Amino acid sequence: MNVAKFVLVSLLAVNPVFASEDIADQYPQSELYSKPVEVIPNVFSAIGATAPPTYENAGHNNNLSFVITGDGVVVINSGASVRLASALHEEIRAVTNQPVKLVINENGQGHAMLGNGYWADLGVDILAHADAIHEVEENGDFILQGMQRYNGDRADGTSVVNANISFDDEYVIDMGAVVIHALHLGPAHDPGDTQVWIPAWGMMIAGDIAFHERMLPIFEYTCTSCWLETWENKFEPLNPTYVIPGHGHPTNLAQVKRYTYDYLVDLREKVGVHIDDGGDLAGSYYVDQARWRHLDTFDELATKNAGRVFAEMEWE
Repeated sequence: MNVAKFVLVSLLAVNPVFASEDIADQYPQSELYSKPVEVIPNVFSAIGATAPPTYENAGHNNNLSFVITGDGVVVINSGASVRLASALHEEIRAVTNQPVKLVINENGQGHAMLGNGYWADLGVDILAHADAIHEVEENGDFILQGMQRYNGDRADGTSVVNANISFDDEYVIDMGAVVIHALHLGPAHDPGDTQVWIPAWGMMIAGDIAFHERMLPIFEYTCTSCWLETWENKFEPLNPTYVIPGHGHPTNLAQVKRYTYDYLVDLREKVGVHIDDGGDLAGSYYVDQARWRHLDTFDELATKNAGRVFAEMEWE
């Protein structure tokens, strides 16, 4: 079976067309929200819930991926707790006897790095961008406390452990039969956003520069104009065949562009018209985002996103 057909059959067999916050835990025998699927040969991802983090999904609301290289395994994201990291390790052991040699944190958010302690205890190196490391240094305890509030006993044993290897623009991993590039293409969703690029396979494990099936959150520190610039000048020109987004099922570049780049462009246009018409912050919350209402987390994020874009664009 060729690679393209393999991907299509695998995804259609395992994944629904749209994720939903109402879908129950898909892998109740595991701490993981869903069992890892092989997206293309030797690249697996456990797809997280598209809902906010909860006790029910154990904070597994992002994608936890791993790459089997022939001479070891590279894990992308350690998960929101040591229990999630351990659960992912069980799945890795079920498909390969190769040891985990490196963990990459895609940013400094809790669901990317709070499981680091599990891997550090095993002596595995952990890689993150310098800005993500700084974020954990500054706010790691606050991030941990937030996870403990929703995760209850599922937080037991988790502590803040930072990455021990830092990079700025690119870190090349030449392991086994594959060369993997950890990239920081520029400002996007979160400090230190990292993309894991495998050119020979056309595979981009995109992290939070790319969203699918759920509405992306815009934080107070997010520069949406910078995100668009990074997308246009650095991310899209790589032209990956396959994309594992930070959130949502694996797909292609056109689909993540639709729910990331196109959403940001549309929201900025709507808020821009509102500003030009003399509108204020309170009114910005009600700009028309009906086009995106089908996305999970719309109710939680749409008005917040509009207000934060207003605050950004008011001074542009």
